Formats: sequence, structure tokens, C-alpha cells
Amino acid sequence: MKKLTLLAAAAAGYVLGSRAGRERYDQIATQATKAWNNPKVQDVVDEVQTQAKHAGAEAGSRVGSKVAETATDVASRVADRVKGAHEDGPPVDETSSAPLGGNPS
Repeated sequence: MKKLTLLAAAAAGYVLGSRAGRERYDQIATQATKAWNNPKVQDVVDEVQTQAKHAGAEAGSRVGSKVAETATDVASRVADRVKGAHEDGPPVDETSSAPLGGNPS
């Protein structure tokens, strides 16, 4: 795969830097099109696309599982705090010592 990238970069550099004129450019462009449309090249392209789709689906599945796990953990922690607050008495405004809804003394 690295060789293909190197060859593509070399070809692009040659085309862009060439002073051979339009005729040589057209020859290179024709050869590049033939290479791209080559069934072996397209097989590799299809294979890479398939691998990318599978890798993306797998990563998405892992992310989804982690999000669900984290959401469950957070929900449990919130429920524990709410339950603990109800057992300890009325909720208290953290900026003062007065219970919420009550009159500060």
C-alpha cells in the first residue's frame, strides 16, 4: 500500500512539475485513468472500502457500548445521591445552610 501511495505521489509530482507540454500531460492522464480503471486496482479499492466500513462499524459499536455503560453508571450515581439526600433530610442549597424552599434563619 505504501508503494502505491509513493507511486501516486511521484506521478502527481511529475505531472505538476513537468515542462513536457500538454501532449505529455495527456499521455500521463490517460495512463493514470487506465491504471485507476484496472480491475486489480478496483479490487484493492473495494477491499479497502470494505475494511474501512467494518472498522467504522466496530468502532461505532464500541463507542455505543461505552456510552450506554457510562449513562447507566451516571444514572445509578444520581439515583444514589437523590436517595441519600432524601434519607438525610430536606435538600440543602449548597450556597447557604438553609433548606431549599425554606426561610434562612
